Amino acid sequence: MSDNKTIVFFDLETTGLDTDVCDIIQLSAVCGERVFDVYTLPHCALTESAKKVTGFTVSEQGLFLRGVPVATTPLIEALSSFLAFLRTFRQPVLLAAHNAKRFDAPVLNRVLQQCSLRQEFQQVVSGFVDTFLLSKNLFRLTSYSQENMVRRFLGKTYSAHNALEDARMLQELFKKWRPNTWNVSRCTFRTNLMFF
Repeated sequence: MSDNKTIVFFDLETTGLDTDVCDIIQLSAVCGERVFDVYTLPHCALTESAKKVTGFTVSEQGLFLRGVPVATTPLIEALSSFLAFLRTFRQPVLLAAHNAKRFDAPVLNRVLQQCSLRQEFQQVVSGFVDTFLLSKNLFRLTSYSQENMVRRFLGKTYSAHNALEDARMLQELFKKWRPNTWNVSRCTFRTNLMFF
């Protein structure tokens, strides 16, 4: 918690890195022991680098993770479930992601707008925290990748590029760092600035 706000850690796996067109494949979030994790079948093809990094592939039979079929939920249903999950927390909610400003927030905001869920989202979420920017403000490191920081601060390796594992590890990092309210506020940006 920060300044009476609930921080929910989240991550997206997508079909690529172009925030204007990529589709969400996995949306996950954690807050304390509570977990949200959903997969959606993308409409656009995965880039080769996305396949390599995430292990996801799509065929006529559906979505696969390293060759194993994954149950999917339609995107609008997945987003509505995510909003329902966020509503269960004390308001206002801040969503924290590593590289939120440049990637996760623009992608999430775009798909919420496309699914006409923007207003509902704004009623629940007051802003985003970018833990990449936070880590750069707190530490002098050679690499600010989440994997590197998990190794350095937590002494662990994990299944990176799985949205649920990324969100869990981010929560652990944040607890370890124990940033003060001022440091968090410097890396927080409001959702309404993200909508065009």
